[in-house]
Amino acid sequence: MTKGKKISLVLLAVVAVAAVVVLCNSFYTVAENEYACVFRFSRIESVTDEAGLHFKIPFVDEVRRFPDTVLLYDIPPSDVLTSDQKSMTVDSYLTWKISEPQTFYQTLGTISSAETRLNALTYNALKNLMGTLAQDDIINREDASERNDIYAGITDEVAENAKVYGIDVIDVKIKRFDLPGDNEQAVYDRMISDRERIAAEYTANGEYQASLIRNDVDKQVNIIISNAEAEAAAIEAEGEAEYMRLLAEAYDSDDKKDFYEFVRALDALKASLNGNEKTIILGRDSELGRLLLGSLLRDEGGSTGSTGNTAE
Repeated sequence: MTKGKKISLVLLAVVAVAAVVVLCNSFYTVAENEYACVFRFSRIESVTDEAGLHFKIPFVDEVRRFPDTVLLYDIPPSDVLTSDQKSMTVDSYLTWKISEPQTFYQTLGTISSAETRLNALTYNALKNLMGTLAQDDIINREDASERNDIYAGITDEVAENAKVYGIDVIDVKIKRFDLPGDNEQAVYDRMISDRERIAAEYTANGEYQASLIRNDVDKQVNIIISNAEAEAAAIEAEGEAEYMRLLAEAYDSDDKKDFYEFVRALDALKASLNGNEKTIILGRDSELGRLLLGSLLRDEGGSTGSTGNTAE
């Protein structure tokens, strides 16, 4: 191989390598979850979020990438003052994303710088909102909708201020409110006292309502008993009246009346002859006496002349 051919082959190889290098530097890829910014002499020439292979001028254009996803930033706890000048420690976090990569790069440039700025914006929003609320109102908030109103107010304020940096703030949430150690126990004691007072009020109100219910029940019971007794007395009176009417109908003549009195006298005599004592004393004009003495006289053929009649 001649010297000229060798030089030609070397030059060809150099050109091929250079072409490969130039070709490799002429393309760049964009992932699904990122922005790609093409810089030319420190100026942004283009911004794309379209995934795939893209062309750039080799050795002149530079590509910088920013995330096109929702980012979570856990904000360090900070102290704020309530409207009653009491200190509280707020632990919160926010979710955000880059909405305008060119503005984001021009104003902040990096994710760490963005987090620093978001920290300041969130602290200012928390300080402004907490300054309108008393500590007791914050601690005693049990309605979830009220807490959501707090979150929404903070989110709106931070999102409005973050727009100038090409950032969309999606949500701001407070993880917890902490009390400073110097007055934490005093606040807990006051909360316990308030809960005990509320419990006592509920108990007293419950006892009062129970007494009203018991009094009403007793009143209803007395009314029912009185009505029942009156109804029973009326029924008993009706029964006695019906009984007397039936007696009057059954013994409406002198013979029936005498027979009834005679039967009742026999029942009384039978009831009196109980136990071991079988002696009775009857008056001379007693119908039973005449009946019994008449039977004895017929059986024994005798009579008695005493003022009273005795039968055994």
